[in-house]
Amino acid sequence: MSRMLRASAIMMAGTMVSRLTGFLRTAVIAAAIGTWALGDAYNAAYQIPYILFDLLIGGVLSSVIVPLIVRAQKQDADAGEAFEQRLMTLAILILAAIAVLGVVLAGPIMQLYTANNWTPRKVEIATTLAMLILPQIAFFGIGALAGAILNTRDRFAAPMWAPVLNNIVVIGVGITYIVVGGASANIEEVTDRDLLLLGLGTTAGIVAQAIILIIALHRAGFRFRPRFGLRGTGLGEAAKTASWTFVYVGITQLGFLITTKLATGAGERAPGAGNSAYAYAFQLFQLPYGIIAVSVITAMLPRMSRYVADGQFDSARGEFGSAVRLISAVIVPAGLLLMVLGPAVTTLIFSWGRMTGGNALYIGNVLQVFGLALVPFSIFQLLLRVFYSFGDTRTPTILGAVNVAINGALSLVAYFMLPPRYIVIGLAFSFMIAYVLGSGVAWTLASRKVGGLGGREVAAGLSQMYFAAIPAALVALVALWLTRQFADITALTSAIVLAAGGGLGLVLYLATAHKMRIPEVSSIIGMVAGRVRR
Repeated sequence: MSRMLRASAIMMAGTMVSRLTGFLRTAVIAAAIGTWALGDAYNAAYQIPYILFDLLIGGVLSSVIVPLIVRAQKQDADAGEAFEQRLMTLAILILAAIAVLGVVLAGPIMQLYTANNWTPRKVEIATTLAMLILPQIAFFGIGALAGAILNTRDRFAAPMWAPVLNNIVVIGVGITYIVVGGASANIEEVTDRDLLLLGLGTTAGIVAQAIILIIALHRAGFRFRPRFGLRGTGLGEAAKTASWTFVYVGITQLGFLITTKLATGAGERAPGAGNSAYAYAFQLFQLPYGIIAVSVITAMLPRMSRYVADGQFDSARGEFGSAVRLISAVIVPAGLLLMVLGPAVTTLIFSWGRMTGGNALYIGNVLQVFGLALVPFSIFQLLLRVFYSFGDTRTPTILGAVNVAINGALSLVAYFMLPPRYIVIGLAFSFMIAYVLGSGVAWTLASRKVGGLGGREVAAGLSQMYFAAIPAALVALVALWLTRQFADITALTSAIVLAAGGGLGLVLYLATAHKMRIPEVSSIIGMVAGRVRR
C-alpha cells in the first residue's frame, strides 16, 4: 500500500490544486454569467466536447489503451516506442476530424442535448458557443493520450498538474468578462464579442493544458514520429475490444442526454433550478472523487494490468483491496460532510457577481444529495478497472446499461412527479440510487472474475470509517445549527461554518480513525507528518 500511497500522493497534490483552482474557475464563471438562460446555454455548450471525447476516445484510454501500452512496453523489442507513435498518429488524425465535424454539426448537436422549450435565442447562443468550444476536442484528446502514456511510465505529476493552467486561463477569461464594459448575463443583451471571449477563452485553456502535457511527454523520452502502418501492431484486436467500450460510453452518454434534457427543461420551468445548478453541484461532488479516487485508480490500473498479464491474481486482489480502502478512508467522511455542509460550500463559492444567495443555496441542496452518492460512485468506478485490467470491456458495458436504465427511469419519474424546483434534486437522488445498486452488482461480478475481493474485510473497514466519521458530521451539523440561530446563510457565515464545522470535523475524524487504528488513515497521517518534519 505504501507504494500506491506515494504514487497517489503525488497525484493528489496536483489534483487538489487543480480542483481548488477549478472551484475558483467555476465560481468566477458563475459570477460572470449566472445560472439563468446564459448560464444554461454556456454549460450545455461546455459539456459537449467532454461528451464527444468520452463517447469516441475517453473510455478507450482507460479500458483498452493503457493495458495495451503496458503490454507493448513489456513485450516489444523497442519497449513499445513504435506502438506509442502509431497511437499518437492515429489519435491526431481522428481527433482533428472529430473537431471539424463537431463544429459543422454544432447546431444539431445542441438541439439534441437541450430542452424543446428553449427559446430560439437561447438555442442560437448555445450553438455559437459550441462552435467556439468544440475545437478543443482535438487538444483535449491529444493531451489525454499523452497523459495516459506518461502514467504507464509512472510519470503521474504532469497529468494532474496540467489542468491548473487550464483553470487559470479560464479564470482570467471570467474576470475579463466581468470587468469588460457591456458584458452581460442577460441572454438578450449578450454580444458577439462577449461570446467570442467566453468561447475562445474556454478553448484556450484546454490548448494550454495540452501543450504542458506534450512537453512533459517529450521530457519523459517520448519522441513523436508519424507512423501509419497498423498491421501487426495489435490495434486491430484493440479495435474489437474497444467496440464494447464504445457501446458502454454510448450507453452512459444516453443517460447523460436524458439527464441534460430533463435538467434544461426544469430550468425553463423554474429559472435558476436547471442544468447549471445540476452541473455546478456535480462539479463540486467530483472534487473529493477527483482528488482521491482518480489519483488512486490512475496509480492502480497500470500495476493491476501488469499483475493480471503475469497471472499474479493474488497481487491483483491485494492491489484492489489497498485501493478501495485508501479511497474510502477519505471519501467516507467527505460524503458525510457534503451532506451536512453542501449549502455552506455553495453559498461561499457562488453568492457573488450575478448570482443570488437563493441560487447558491439551491446548488447546495443538490450537492447534499450528491454527497450520498460519493462512496458508491467511487467504488463503482474502481470496480470497472478490475474488468479493464483483464481486457474485459463487455461486462462494464452491461453494468453501464443497468445503471442508465435505473437512473433514466427514476429521473423520468422525478421530472413528471416533482414540482419544477425539486426536479434537479430528484435527478441527483436518481443518480445516487443507480450507483448504490450498480456497485452491488459490479462487486459480485468482479469478485467472480478475480477469485474474491475480500468483501467482508472491506465491509468491516467501511463500517469503521463511517463510525469514525459520524462524530465529524455531528460537529459540522452543530456548527451549522448554531450559526443559523444568529444569522442567515451568507458568504461570511458560510466561511465560519466551514472553518468551524468542516475543519474541526475533519480533525476529529482523523483523530478518531487514528485512535481506532484504521491503517489507511494512520498511513496518511504518518506520510503528512513525515513531510512536515522535513
